[in-house]
Amino acid sequence: MTKPSSGVPAWDPAQLPAQPPLYGAVTADVAVVGAGLAGLSCAYHLARRAPGLDIAVVDAERPAAGASGRGTGLLGPRAGPPIDRAVRRFGPSTARRMHLASVRAVEQVRTLCTRLDVACGLRPGEQIMATRARGGLVALARQARAYRALDLDAPVVSGATIRARIGVPYTAGLLHRTAATLDPAALTCALARACAAMGVRFYGSSPLRAVRPGRPRGAELVFPHGRLDAGQAVLAVNSSASALGLPVGTILPVEVYAVATAPLGPTAYEALGGRAGRALVDAVPLAPYFRLLPDGGLVAGGGTAIAAPDGLGARRLQAGRERAWTWLCRWLRSLHPELSQVTVTHRWSGRVGMTGDGLPVVGPVRGLPDVWYVGGCCGHGLAMSVAHGAHVAGALLGEPAPAGPLPWHRSAAPLLPVGGRARPVLRAYVGTLGGLARYTC
Repeated sequence: MTKPSSGVPAWDPAQLPAQPPLYGAVTADVAVVGAGLAGLSCAYHLARRAPGLDIAVVDAERPAAGASGRGTGLLGPRAGPPIDRAVRRFGPSTARRMHLASVRAVEQVRTLCTRLDVACGLRPGEQIMATRARGGLVALARQARAYRALDLDAPVVSGATIRARIGVPYTAGLLHRTAATLDPAALTCALARACAAMGVRFYGSSPLRAVRPGRPRGAELVFPHGRLDAGQAVLAVNSSASALGLPVGTILPVEVYAVATAPLGPTAYEALGGRAGRALVDAVPLAPYFRLLPDGGLVAGGGTAIAAPDGLGARRLQAGRERAWTWLCRWLRSLHPELSQVTVTHRWSGRVGMTGDGLPVVGPVRGLPDVWYVGGCCGHGLAMSVAHGAHVAGALLGEPAPAGPLPWHRSAAPLLPVGGRARPVLRAYVGTLGGLARYTC
């Protein structure tokens, strides 16, 4: 049997614009650091709404090299904590606006795919958050009550309904109708090409080393072989913020895992949802989930996470990855009898940014008046990153947010203890924060 490809996502490489390294002294009206979905969405909306603006996008590697190209392609509504916790913390009105903002974010991505005319395997379809555990039933019941009280569309579905739709033995769930699945790398690369077509300049293999206030205004961005002086800057660097010393709170890097299979047999494919584009997510965040691919394969993710992976040695980190992939393979083969011998073709990991309260950070950086930061989507970045990029573009152009500010429109997340003697505290905290099914450190 062919050994599955480790570390390589299931998504095919896509054509990208030229990205020479940044050398010498460079200037731009707006500099965007980070060529993932958030940074490229910001550059794209700036270029569309302000033609002639000189925009430069700089990445440590290349577009889609980070989390945006290493996801599993689940596009669904969610931002911040579960809806019942959001009600308790922010009140009913704000919690409702938060959820509706996440629904609009899903719709924005679907619209963007159509506008870019990108072949990214977009399949609109339902997303079911389901459970088999008693604790999950309690959690889902609380969320269902909150959705009903806020007049939001997330109906309860029975185990029989889940089996009829997806064919797996779950007890109950909540149905999100505004959802889809797609190839995240294809969308990210299409955004890069669209930006380049509008005159956005790209620089690759140029990791950001430092950010300083510009003289007299703007920002000075320092790279290994040069610097970029910009009137405004957007740092879409997610959990790399800590290495740069940015005062944005703790954006904790958490490594999560995924596997993809060869095409399933027609019986298994149809039994698990077929071409309807549905996805199933366990009621516990970052627990196992799966969705089917248009070519007949299956992608599964979650179940295990490693917080602050850079604090581990290479051997220990790789051992954790092997355990995660082994667990995922075992889990997906338990979904349906015909999956017992399915061939796993790809195994890979990606890093998401987690915050202490489950909310992203989208706002100006303290002490750097002309610099914005975007990150910390807590595993919900496919939809929210695109929305955040559009939001920041509007803010830079002086356009007010159409729906008003939201709780994640802020300059910093809470601080968390990371590394050293604080690691056991961090382990316990992350486990309770995300309800991780399995946690490795």
